[in-house]
Amino acid sequence: MAVRLPDDLERRIRRHAEACYPNEACGLLTGHRDGDTIDITDVHESENVTEADPRTGFEIDPKLRFDLMRALEAANDGADIVGHYHSHPDHPAAPSDTDLSMAYETEFVWLICGVTETGATELNAFKPREDRSRFEPLDLR
Repeated sequence: MAVRLPDDLERRIRRHAEACYPNEACGLLTGHRDGDTIDITDVHESENVTEADPRTGFEIDPKLRFDLMRALEAANDGADIVGHYHSHPDHPAAPSDTDLSMAYETEFVWLICGVTETGATELNAFKPREDRSRFEPLDLR
């Protein structure tokens, strides 16, 4: 499976990760699915509303998700929520055990951005397996 992410949206994710450092940044991804390709067409930044430590965990604001679902339904242009992104401050851009425990929607793309005090590092894409046993890496273009 391939994920296409335009350069301007990648820059927005990286800037958000840097702005939230040392806490995790997070947001939703909207776009279109076409066979084995997911085209991301927009990024929707969220406040990290986790009640846990925001340096090691994230929760996307449920209000953002519900508002976005309503807006996408009203627009009726075929766009849908296709995944989300979050950052890993001072850790690799790879899924953690905590991420796996939160992988309820196995059709969602997970973009993970590494970030340090000097800036954003790598950005990688993953998808949880149907049985939620682990994440599979995706081709990010």
